[in-house]
Amino acid sequence: MDVDIISETENPMLHRTDVTFELTHDEATPERLQVRDSLAAKLNKDADEVVVRALDTKFGMRKTVGEAKVYESADAARDVEQDHMLERNKIGVDEEADADAEVEEA
Repeated sequence: MDVDIISETENPMLHRTDVTFELTHDEATPERLQVRDSLAAKLNKDADEVVVRALDTKFGMRKTVGEAKVYESADAARDVEQDHMLERNKIGVDEEADADAEVEEA
């Protein structure tokens, strides 16, 4: 899977960079988490700082165009992003599960 950055736009008010990328793949469209991990590696960021918003693959093509938001920190992502996008990208899910387990034990 090859990731090519098409454009990057700084958004200092929200402590993030808006990224448009093109993904070339051999098989079916990769899962969102695989794309997030590949994009994070390409940008030298932690996976919790990258939120993949959209993936669009044309029928029969092996190229996918996507949009992602790359935050300065995972906390900035949690403050700005909607809950369903955080859940889809598995950001903060493990911490919430641990907190729920601690509450049940008490």
